[in-house]
Amino acid sequence: MATLPIDPLQEGGLTQFYQDFRSGTVSSEQVTQAYLTRIEHLDPRLQAYEYVDAKQALETAKAMDRLIASGVDLGPLMGVPIAIKDIFTIHQMPAPRAGSLLPLHELAGEKEGSFIQALRRLGCVFLGQTKAVELCLGITGVSAPLGTPWNPWDSTSQRVPGGSSSGSSVAVSAGLCAFAIGSDSGGSVRAPASFNGIFGFKTTFGAWPTDGVIPLDPRVDSLGLLTKSAVDAQTAYHAISSQLYGYQYDATPIPINLNRLRFGIPTNYFNDNLPESTLTALATAQKALSKNGIQFDEITIQGANEREGYFPLSMPASIVAAVGKQVLDDGAQKMDPIVRARVESGYQVSAADLLAAEEKRQKSIKQVKPIFNEFDAVVSATTVDIAPKLSQFDDADEALRLALGMTRNTQPANYLEFCAVSLPLPRSEGELPLGYQLMGKAGDDARLLAIAVAVESVFGRSTSPDLIHFMS
Repeated sequence: MATLPIDPLQEGGLTQFYQDFRSGTVSSEQVTQAYLTRIEHLDPRLQAYEYVDAKQALETAKAMDRLIASGVDLGPLMGVPIAIKDIFTIHQMPAPRAGSLLPLHELAGEKEGSFIQALRRLGCVFLGQTKAVELCLGITGVSAPLGTPWNPWDSTSQRVPGGSSSGSSVAVSAGLCAFAIGSDSGGSVRAPASFNGIFGFKTTFGAWPTDGVIPLDPRVDSLGLLTKSAVDAQTAYHAISSQLYGYQYDATPIPINLNRLRFGIPTNYFNDNLPESTLTALATAQKALSKNGIQFDEITIQGANEREGYFPLSMPASIVAAVGKQVLDDGAQKMDPIVRARVESGYQVSAADLLAAEEKRQKSIKQVKPIFNEFDAVVSATTVDIAPKLSQFDDADEALRLALGMTRNTQPANYLEFCAVSLPLPRSEGELPLGYQLMGKAGDDARLLAIAVAVESVFGRSTSPDLIHFMS
């Protein structure tokens, strides 16, 4: 059996790479080649990538090595090999497919969007495009047209990876990139992060631009990060935001005093009918955080349950508007049957119903804002349980129940315009990953990430899955 290179950023993360790259201890070419070798040996079974551009990645890495040697420093993400969800237009790569066989290339446009161009200016190395659920309409990660990535935490039974940023989450968890870009319209970064034992960050709606991106629902679409740690996400967030908006990158972390934090535990909706194993994991986490000075109090999140009426209207209708009924009808037989059924429900949505639902949402957004005058974050399980087996989705009723459980705690953050993260909960050996969600005030992304870093210091960084049985 071939020798698998270690994940170059598993231990030290972006911070250590930043130091080693500038000191000449390691090169971008070395790190990029290590990830490409891991992809070669692991991805035939994991299926995280839709497209890998090894040649271009190595050329970019070598260019970054030459630049840093000549004294040109592009910042903390220079030379870092990353993966990008297959919904972005990226020059010299295939047009984004969003997990579909339908002709969707015009939705993102031919020009790279400002977000991808910001990553280029930062000197990131693009390894390739990662798989997405068809049309990004699926929290499970299951997608028939282009395949479902394999959750790397169970080599014997295929478990769902979560979606729709399925490939990005698997790539990060399995060490097939330094970090990955995803999108989150109802939990599509946080649910995969929960199932794959990694960190997921959903930015506030509008914080990062979505031009050059295939849309799901422009009212709630948010870009996000999937990383190995909260520390890595914090580094990447500040570097990207600095590049996008022209402020000077400051590596000095926002100071967070655990003794002054107050977390809200929802008494409604989020904790309804949780499995005993999830309740135990949450109680263990709360005990550890309380011991370190964080105060917990109960809170009611008004409007959280309204997501149940909103998303079944808004998302299908938005897809119909963007793609067009004719294209959807012509390509119906090429579509994932569950996705097709959900999209076709949008044919019956009236403009009046959609406007009424949006007006109701805006009122709820205003009503809930004051909670962050009292609380630093609202906490919950990210998903109600661990990743189910793919075989459990053979039964339609069971599949629906499982899918609803995956979005129940994530969609309220999109509906109410919170920023949000998912951290891996502390787990015993042999237990599958489960996420801990922190939700914060809209626009307070930097502070929420700083809080997440503080929480991570209590939880400790999660372990990585055993990948030996995935080797080809």
